[in-house]
Amino acid sequence: MSLVDRHVGFVQALREAGIPVSVAEGLDAAQALRVIELGDRESLRAAYAATLVKKPAYRPGFDVLFDLWFPASTTGRYAERPRTRMDPDTATVEQLRDHLAHLLTGGTDQQIREFAQAMVGRFGRQPTTSPGRQNWFSYSVMRALSPETLMARILQNVLAGQERGGLAERNARRRVHDNTRRFEEAVATDVRRRIAEDSGIERIARSAVRPPLDQIDFLRITKADLARLRREVHPLARRLATRLTIKQRKGRRGRLDFRRTVRGSLQSGGVPLTTHFRPPRPHKPELVILCDTSDSVSSFAHFTLLLTYALREQFTKVRAFGFVDTVDEITRFFVPGADVVEAMTKLANEADMVRFGRTNYGHALERFAERYGDAIGPKTSLLILGDARSNYQPPALDVLRSLAAGARHAYWLNPEPRAQWDTGDSLAGDYGAVVPMHECRNVAQLTAFIETLA
Repeated sequence: MSLVDRHVGFVQALREAGIPVSVAEGLDAAQALRVIELGDRESLRAAYAATLVKKPAYRPGFDVLFDLWFPASTTGRYAERPRTRMDPDTATVEQLRDHLAHLLTGGTDQQIREFAQAMVGRFGRQPTTSPGRQNWFSYSVMRALSPETLMARILQNVLAGQERGGLAERNARRRVHDNTRRFEEAVATDVRRRIAEDSGIERIARSAVRPPLDQIDFLRITKADLARLRREVHPLARRLATRLTIKQRKGRRGRLDFRRTVRGSLQSGGVPLTTHFRPPRPHKPELVILCDTSDSVSSFAHFTLLLTYALREQFTKVRAFGFVDTVDEITRFFVPGADVVEAMTKLANEADMVRFGRTNYGHALERFAERYGDAIGPKTSLLILGDARSNYQPPALDVLRSLAAGARHAYWLNPEPRAQWDTGDSLAGDYGAVVPMHECRNVAQLTAFIETLA
C-alpha cells in the first residue's frame, strides 16, 4: 500500500469513526507530509494530529486509527524484539513478571512497547478452526502477567527500607500506575495491529474506535460516559439559556434616556428632534422541564437530569418534573450545592413517578395539568424530553395543546432515531404536530438544536 493510499484510507477511517475531517484539512495534512521526516513516526503522528484533530475528545480515536494505518512494526522477521538478554519466547512466566516489574519502575516507552509486542506474540494468540487464521486477545496477555499484582514487589524494591506512606511511596505508586496503563495500551495496540493484518485494517477500524463523546448515543451511554459528560453540560446550559431568552418584539424600546436626548437637542437649538431610549433590559426566562424517567430511556433521563442540574444556574426559575405513568415535581432534588449523583439516587427512591410501571404519556400530561398547570406561563419555556412511546394508551393531545399554548416556547427532544418514530407504540407524529419535536440522540444533536433556536 502506497503512502497516498494510506493517507486516503486513514482520512476516510477518521470520518467513519465520527471525527470530522474536511477536504481542505485532508489536503493540509498531505502538505504537512512534505515538510517532515517520514521515518520519524511520532513526527508523522503530530503532523496528522495538528491538521486533522479539532477537539481533545477526538484524540483517543485518532490515536487508535493512526496506530492501525501507520503501525510501529509488522509481524514477521522485521518485527522489533525486546533489547534484553532474556528470550521472551523461552523465559518462564516468573522471569517475565520480574522483567515487567523492572519496566514498570523505570522503563522507557520504547522498551514497554517492545516488551508488549513480544508478550502478545507469546500469550495473545488463540488458534481457530480456519487454516492460516488466528485470534488475538489482550485478556490472555494480562492474565498471564497480571501487572496489577506487582505493586507490592515493586514498592519493596524501590523503597528499600524507607518509611511507608511518604512522598517516595506516592511517587512510586503514580509512576507504576502510569507505566501499567502504558503497557496495557501497548498490548491493546499490538493486538489490534495483528488482527488488522489478518482481517484487514478497514474491518478492525470500524469496531476498534468508540464514537467521540459528543456522538455517543444517549440510549447506549455508560456511567463512565456520563461522568465525562458533566464537563460538557454546563456550557450547553449557558448556550440554551441564551437562546431561550425572551426576545423583544420588533421595534420595542426601553425607557427614555433623558440625558442623551437633551445632549442631542443642543445640535438643533435645544429642540429634541431625536429622542434616545435606553436599550431594553433582557429578561431571564423561566423554564419547565418535563422528563420521561422510565427504564426504556433511563440513560437519556440521566443525561437530561444532569442538564437540569446545570440549568438551575442559568434561569430565573427552573421547575423540573419527572414521570413514568404519573408525574411528580423533582426540583427539590436539585437544590444549589447538592451532589448530582446523590440527587439522582434520592430521586429514584423518593419521587412519586410510577403507579403501575408502564409509561403512560397521556395520564402523565393530564396529571401534570391538574397538579402543576400553574407552572406554565407567558414567560415560560416548556422542554419535554422523552421517546413518546406510551404503551398504546390515549395521548391526551388536547392537554398538551393547552400546555403548549400557555407557554412562551415549547420544544420536545426525542432520543430515538427519526426512522423509528411512529413505529409500534410511538406517538411521535401526533405529539410532534402539537409541539415541535427534534431528534436528540447525542450531545452533537443537542448542540445543533440549541443553535437552531438562535
